[in-house]
Amino acid sequence: MEHDETGGSDPCMAHLLIDGQPVDPQTMKDVSRFRVSERARLMELRRRLSTPERAAMTAKLTATLDTLVAPRENMRVAVYWPIRGEPDLRGWMARAHSAGATVLLPVVVEKNAPLIFRVWSPDCEMARGLWNIPVPVDGRETQPDVVISPLLGVDEACFRLGNGGGYYDRTLARLDPLPKVIGVGFPDCVMPTVFPMPWDIPMHSVVLADGSVRHC
Repeated sequence: MEHDETGGSDPCMAHLLIDGQPVDPQTMKDVSRFRVSERARLMELRRRLSTPERAAMTAKLTATLDTLVAPRENMRVAVYWPIRGEPDLRGWMARAHSAGATVLLPVVVEKNAPLIFRVWSPDCEMARGLWNIPVPVDGRETQPDVVISPLLGVDEACFRLGNGGGYYDRTLARLDPLPKVIGVGFPDCVMPTVFPMPWDIPMHSVVLADGSVRHC
């Protein structure tokens, strides 16, 4: 209507929302650049670890993890398949399975979508998933009570810096109730802040491969 003086519709602000959260575009760009730089720095530190150093620190990490998580029957614990030099918890996963816990692995079913968790066992059939990471082929899907998440970086408030896909935060935001989330990583992964964004979810505890533990 040419002479309508009531005004138009409110402007669409969808371009300022990410996963339902309001975002300042310039802040997002600045944080994104910072995180890209930090990922490169932290990945290089991880790469420099020798095989004996990595093995010794992973053994200390798993021993400390045992003090926080005691696998038992009726416990559902999500771990991860190690990539890019992450701490290798596959031995711990096998022991958790033997103790009667239901061990789960995260599975990417669609890019930029929440993860699902499938039951894993030492003898289950595995196949390469969407990101070429091995995942259980036929494991049933279920929700974890505990999530053990690999850290590339972690800040003083227990916010995690991962590989950049946002899958863990996207997934945790939709789990109800929220499971206990424990980050695991090498000592050099600690940083003052990741400059958390509105959708970032802090972990409950952090276990590092020097045997230290942080609760938030």
